Amino acid sequence: MTDIPPAVAAAVEGELRLLDPTVRSSVTLFSELLHPDFEEFGTSGRRWDRASIIAAMTAGASPRPITASDMQGVQLAPDVVHLTFTTESHGVRSHRSSIWRLTEGHWLLYFHQGTPVSPPENPAD
Repeated sequence: MTDIPPAVAAAVEGELRLLDPTVRSSVTLFSELLHPDFEEFGTSGRRWDRASIIAAMTAGASPRPITASDMQGVQLAPDVVHLTFTTESHGVRSHRSSIWRLTEGHWLLYFHQGTPVSPPENPAD
């Protein structure tokens, strides 16, 4: 088994925290994990900035449970980690890609993209 670099482990920990319903429903906890210049292309195709994603995620509705699988990461630079993984929530699967940046001693989510996974038309696909 290979060792996971500390930077990748920190980004994975942050990503898993972002999937926690307690974090997703708290402006304070959610905000602590987002870079000031955060941007996202959501599975809907919508573009989000830091303020709009915080408002949407913490708007009071009970967050839906999300499970993550196949999480992998690579350290691109001393202060940059790229994660890829798949999520599922209420039967909807999405491929995810996140860029984490070390900022003032903390790993913060800088960019995120979600792409819905369509069921294959041909089972061999």
